[in-house]
Order: sequence, then structure tokens, then C-alpha cells
Amino acid sequence: MRRARPGAVPRGMGGTPSRRVAGAAGEERALAGVAGMHADHGGRGAVAEAEPQVRERNASRLWHVTLSVSGDEAPTAEVRRALEQLAHDHPFLLTSRYAGDHAEIRYWEEARDLHDAAALALRLWGEHRATAKLPPWEIVGLEVIDRETYHQRLAEGYGPPPARSVGVHPY
Repeated sequence: MRRARPGAVPRGMGGTPSRRVAGAAGEERALAGVAGMHADHGGRGAVAEAEPQVRERNASRLWHVTLSVSGDEAPTAEVRRALEQLAHDHPFLLTSRYAGDHAEIRYWEEARDLHDAAALALRLWGEHRATAKLPPWEIVGLEVIDRETYHQRLAEGYGPPPARSVGVHPY
């Protein structure tokens, strides 16, 4: 992922003069003038070349998330009820495993990139702690992998075993 200053000219745009206009969701896109058109591209300008890159960069992807939490012992019935409520509040939850002092949650997250998926995952437990009445445990582990890697691991027999079934289960 390329990082640049806000308003910087994207790669592939060269030094061609362009205007910047606001697009959907606050994104900016470059508009090249006639001077920015290249005859060797059949009349397509630098903008036509950059648009697929912008769409690809902003496209959401699916990420498999495994979140591990741990803390002081809590009644398992309360842990189960809280995880069931979390599953209701967070519809992409695949499975949860729990004991009295720890739990593991697996789910799919849709995000633009790994950083966004990880940030969302790290906020999940804290944001739902009050509404789902989750135990006051801390996050002790996080794994975020893309869909292709998840399926490759399963095909090779590595990685976490597939979820028994969707839902909340004791260890």
C-alpha cells in the first residue's frame, strides 16, 4: 500500500496538470485536461489509467478474524449468554468458543485493508462490552488473514480448524 500526502498526485499521473475534485465519501480523484491526454493510449488519458487503480485500492475485501480474550474467572453461563448477544449484535460472527476465563471469537470482517480490519477487530470487544454484557477481559490475541490465505491454509491442513458449526460453544 502506497502512502502519500493528502492531495499528492497518484502514481501514473506524472507531472501532467490536473484538477482535483471531491468524489464519493470524501475521496478525491484527478481530472486531467486535454493536455494530459496521450495519443499512444488511443485517446485515453492518465485518468483512465489511474481509475482502475483507485477502484482496486478502495475495494473492500473479506478478512478472517480470530480474536482471543482472557481475564478473571466469570460464570460460564454468563459468558455464553454474553457471546450469544454479541453474535446477535455482530451478524458476521461465525463461532465463539469459551471457558470461564477466556474466549475465542471467529468471524469475517469486510474492510479495505489489513489495517482497517485489525482496527475494527480490536474495537469489537470494547464497543460491545456494555450492550452484550461481556466480561471485563482484555484482548490477548488477534489474527487477521485474507480470504485466500484462509482457504489456502485449510486446503493444506494448516491454520485453525474449521468452526464446528456456527454459534457459541464451550471449549
